[in-house]
Amino acid sequence: MLWSGRLFPSATGNALSQHKIPLDHSTLVLVRRLVREGVRPYLGKVIAAVACMVVGAGANAGYALLMDPVVNRVFTERRAEFLWPLGVAVLVTFVLKSFANYGEAVLLSRVGLRVIADMQARMFGHLMGLDVAFFHANPTGKVLSRLTNDISQLRFAVSDALTGAGRDTSSLIFLVGAMFYQDWRLSCWTFFVFPVAILPISKLGRRMRKVSANTQEQMGLLSTYLEQAIQGIRVVKAYGMEAYETSRVHSLVDDLQDLTYKAARVRSASSPIMEALGGIAITVVILYGGSRVIHGHTTPGAFFSFITALMLAYRPLKSLAALNTNLQQGLAAAARTFEVLDAPAAIVDRPGAADLVVREGAVRLEGVFFTYDGAKAVLDGVDLEVPGGKTVALVGASGAGKSTILNLLPRFYEVTDGSVSIDGQDVRQVTLASLRAKMALVSQEITLFDDTVRANIAYGRFGATDGEIEAAARAAATHDFIMSLPYGYDTMVGERGLSLSGGQRQRLAIARAMLKNAPILLLDEATSALDTESERQVQAALERLMRGRTTIVVAHRLSTVVNAHLIHVLDRGRVVESGDHAELLSTNGAYARLYAMQFAEEAAIRGPVGMAG
Repeated sequence: MLWSGRLFPSATGNALSQHKIPLDHSTLVLVRRLVREGVRPYLGKVIAAVACMVVGAGANAGYALLMDPVVNRVFTERRAEFLWPLGVAVLVTFVLKSFANYGEAVLLSRVGLRVIADMQARMFGHLMGLDVAFFHANPTGKVLSRLTNDISQLRFAVSDALTGAGRDTSSLIFLVGAMFYQDWRLSCWTFFVFPVAILPISKLGRRMRKVSANTQEQMGLLSTYLEQAIQGIRVVKAYGMEAYETSRVHSLVDDLQDLTYKAARVRSASSPIMEALGGIAITVVILYGGSRVIHGHTTPGAFFSFITALMLAYRPLKSLAALNTNLQQGLAAAARTFEVLDAPAAIVDRPGAADLVVREGAVRLEGVFFTYDGAKAVLDGVDLEVPGGKTVALVGASGAGKSTILNLLPRFYEVTDGSVSIDGQDVRQVTLASLRAKMALVSQEITLFDDTVRANIAYGRFGATDGEIEAAARAAATHDFIMSLPYGYDTMVGERGLSLSGGQRQRLAIARAMLKNAPILLLDEATSALDTESERQVQAALERLMRGRTTIVVAHRLSTVVNAHLIHVLDRGRVVESGDHAELLSTNGAYARLYAMQFAEEAAIRGPVGMAG
């Protein structure tokens, strides 16, 4: 079945059209792909496991065949010379089977777990290669659910279902062969009932695939809500929304429980079907086979050998029936996993892309149009220049397109029309690695990892010496506060750096940019969320970082950009004014109005504070 749709449908319905993925969800195609992409690298171990399966299945069939001489020679004819040889043969059969089962289980467990680990690592690697738009369109909780819950369910398809299918199928083949060897007529009468089970078992498999897919989708939604509630716990508590968040998650958990219970019912339905058909088969064997023994058409030993093989064959047959529902559950997760792996990266190196060579660091936007959703233009024909080695500020009201321009420079997003160039080189014609290596980004939302201070500063430049890291920290005016931490540079900063203040996190980010030493610096509201003292310290560190670099500053507070060499004023996606601070004030235009408005707001804030003092 061919279909295409949103990769991660969510409650808000936000997904990007460029990530629509046609994918054949048929069982055969998914199994083939799992084998081709997952199992094939471990073919040697699989072949060894198959050899163990064959030995184990042969031993199983041999045990059934030994019932013939045991009954006829020992119990019916009472021939003592057969007692010890048959006893030893039975013992050897069980020993062979035990060792074969152990070897098969160990080998297939190794292969199954290795395939899952490889798939998880491959999936994460692919996610890291996707563009920023993908992560903006898809909630973090749902992405994490694909990496964890779906991969766990995929283990059913690889470790349990696929390996169990090989073991049970080989056992069934040998045992059915033993049954036909003993009495082909009785075998034909026995097996006519089992094709009846194919239709209900296949229907159960389809239902399990659908229920499992819905369950995984619900798990992703639950993960998203949990992540949002935990990360926003201060807001939840500040507004007294604990009961609301609890009730919302409780509702999701109830829905998930209903789906899980439905899956359990579907999975269990195969057992009574096979039990009933097994009862019919054994009844046929007793009636028809018993009459053949009574009339002398076969021996009691052959009959007991046949019924032993049938009883032994019933277990793998029943397992295969249950296996189908487990397989479909795993394949539902496999389909969702392959959807992620097949999601195309919208921004990649073009054929023949060369490395970016930065001489002066001059940046130019020519006729740039950009839209996030394909409808409303965020940038509407922007033309602007950033002279090499100079500091240029982008100012304007919220939503004017300032941060969007910064996102286009390192190609986090691709321009809809027009061009962005650095020293005359179109950023789309150079390699992503060389482009981003020439840029350092410091934003308002600082990302620190749950690692040491040293590792966070060196992030992006692994291999930097301790001396280089310390020099960068000193340049960012952060060395002293680092040394005041319990373990200095080896202090863990905690998740998202929450053990540090906002100013400390900003200065660590500046130290990281210092260490990268890129010729182009992007500052996105780097001081907007800081108090006056922290802003003073961070601003001083930024001034040292900006020296000798092409710097593009997005700022809301105009007081931080009055010394910029050039200021571009944006309004509704267009550049409406350009010049330095004095020139723009003298024109009494959009910049002058923004500046006067901020000055009046700051004066109004200082007035009441001063009176209160």
